[in-house]
Amino acid sequence: MNVSVDISLYPLKSSYREPIKEFIDRLSSYTDLEISYGSMSTVVYGDYAEIMSMLEKEIATTLHALPKSVFIIKLSGGCREQ
Repeated sequence: MNVSVDISLYPLKSSYREPIKEFIDRLSSYTDLEISYGSMSTVVYGDYAEIMSMLEKEIATTLHALPKSVFIIKLSGGCREQ
């Protein structure tokens, strides 16, 4: 089953750009997923199980390095950004 996930990361620190860039760079390594980058969020499209596994790993990595961060995640069954 394919899903779309819209992800926004808000590091709660004044130098917020670098943690966002690092998170997006890590997402880019998942070649089986379609990723669309926007100015306010990133949309990932692909297999549900693969996306959830990726989110579990990459969100934990970010929160371990920067505990004071907020993730906003919207999940949709199969919707795909055009």
